[in-house]
Amino acid sequence: MTEETPGFDEKPDVPSGATSEDAEPKAAPPSSEEGAAPAGDASQNAGLVAQLDQVRTALGERTADLQRLQAEYQNYRRRVERDRVAVKEVATANLLTELLPVLDDIGRAREHGELVGGFKGVGESLEAVAAKLGLQQFGKEGEPFDPTIHEALMHSYAPDVTETTCVAILQPGYRIGERTIRPARVAVAEPQPGAQPVKPAEESTEPTADSAEDKESGGPDEG
Repeated sequence: MTEETPGFDEKPDVPSGATSEDAEPKAAPPSSEEGAAPAGDASQNAGLVAQLDQVRTALGERTADLQRLQAEYQNYRRRVERDRVAVKEVATANLLTELLPVLDDIGRAREHGELVGGFKGVGESLEAVAAKLGLQQFGKEGEPFDPTIHEALMHSYAPDVTETTCVAILQPGYRIGERTIRPARVAVAEPQPGAQPVKPAEESTEPTADSAEDKESGGPDEG
């Protein structure tokens, strides 16, 4: 048996002519998985960016849809409110139109002094309720004739008017806000054909012959 000499490590046999570097073991080349790792990370990042863009696009579309729905809802609310107010005004106008003959009777009774007693209280209460609902009476003598709110039932000529004027109110008109529910029925008068407009007399500043003689004589003689 061969004895091993202690203190000496066995070295592999090196062929003649080879250097010590050839004897040292060489590092293994990097595997294909380690070399492909950076490329995999880049493709994964690109996929995440694409997904993020898709999410942003979808979020923008949903936001636009929500804004459109909100605008449509606001328009719907305004339209419903406008229709509700219009229906209320029409209903009120129809009710008050039916009450106009009663108000006319109350007005005629007041003109003839017949609005007394309990009938007076009922009439005034009815007029107060109509005014609370927005009913307004119009039409006065002496105001210019307006065909949009007046209905001329009688026509005449007058020398003391300069334009077509309401000289008598045969039946008052009524309105609710800007809406006329009955025009005022009136008698109108127009200026006389060919008549000159009346002008106020101008005071003369020049002395007359009689005033000059009075000044020269010292005034009229006293009796």
